[in-house]
Amino acid sequence: MTFEQFAEGLKAHAEKVPAFGKSIKFSFPEGAVVIDGSGEKTRVHTDDVDTDTTIISKLDHIDRIRKGDLNPMTAMMTGKLKIKGDMGLAMRLKDLM
Repeated sequence: MTFEQFAEGLKAHAEKVPAFGKSIKFSFPEGAVVIDGSGEKTRVHTDDVDTDTTIISKLDHIDRIRKGDLNPMTAMMTGKLKIKGDMGLAMRLKDLM
């Protein structure tokens, strides 16, 4: 999966989710993808802005987590996934993806 495919797929799904009052950023070597649920509706963009929660990883690791091939807790414990900010919000990601 490419960065663009990830961003477009997330955009197609996340924009159906009601606004949740916060924002989450996926930070990859290729760039950033932000799910912004702080407005009236949820939107996804690729501007690298400050957010309530930042997920730092490689695109491949996130893709493997999304497919169920990599456990998120294992990814965190092995350093493949780092979370900065609101951990509770990070736990809600499954609903957004």
